[in-house]
Amino acid sequence: MTILSCKVTSVDAITDTVYRVRLVPEAPFSFQAGQYLMVVMDERDKRPFSMASTPDQQDYIELHIGASELNLYAMAVMDRILKDREIVVDIPHGEAWLRDDEERPLILIAGGTGFSYVRSILLTALKRNPNRDVTIYWGGREEKHLYDLAELEALTVNHPKLNVIPVVEQPDDAWRGRSGTVLTAVLQDYGTLAEHDIYIAGRFEMAKIARDLFCNERQAREDRLFGDAFAFI
Repeated sequence: MTILSCKVTSVDAITDTVYRVRLVPEAPFSFQAGQYLMVVMDERDKRPFSMASTPDQQDYIELHIGASELNLYAMAVMDRILKDREIVVDIPHGEAWLRDDEERPLILIAGGTGFSYVRSILLTALKRNPNRDVTIYWGGREEKHLYDLAELEALTVNHPKLNVIPVVEQPDDAWRGRSGTVLTAVLQDYGTLAEHDIYIAGRFEMAKIARDLFCNERQAREDRLFGDAFAFI
């Protein structure tokens, strides 16, 4: 692992609770798509955030931070970012990075700001093999929580084998996508997951349910099911 001081070059409020933060580290860095960094608050307090940028982007690191009064853990990080315009990070961490197999169909599943994790994997996978079958499910409570949906759907223009499936739990009358949860949507779409690589980012309870359902009911291979939350359940 490497400890790096980073300048904060931009902070954009994507929604009322999600911030896009870009960092420029003081020295060269490396990571695998799907890994995360730790923001160093002090010697005993390091807080994990997925990197939304790709390993090939060496000019900056992008984070998507969901922070509000209901999430003081992340809010404290945002307060430091906005105040100091500089943070220290410990990079890289995580085992749920994109494997080198470029042929197996790929399913990416994200809840909320878990999109930052699958975004890095998606862009890297498409660069390695533009013709790979990739399906991404992104779920949020409301449509506004799918904050980069337009960018995501624009990728399908040049990648005809990319299938983007947005899912909203509380849709309004204008919503034309899927409704419910991302896990229900996956189960509705696949009778078997035996041939797929699956990467998932969301709350621990979501990850546990996904692993149980996908392996027990859809024959997913546990050794091809990736998510850092699995290490804690």
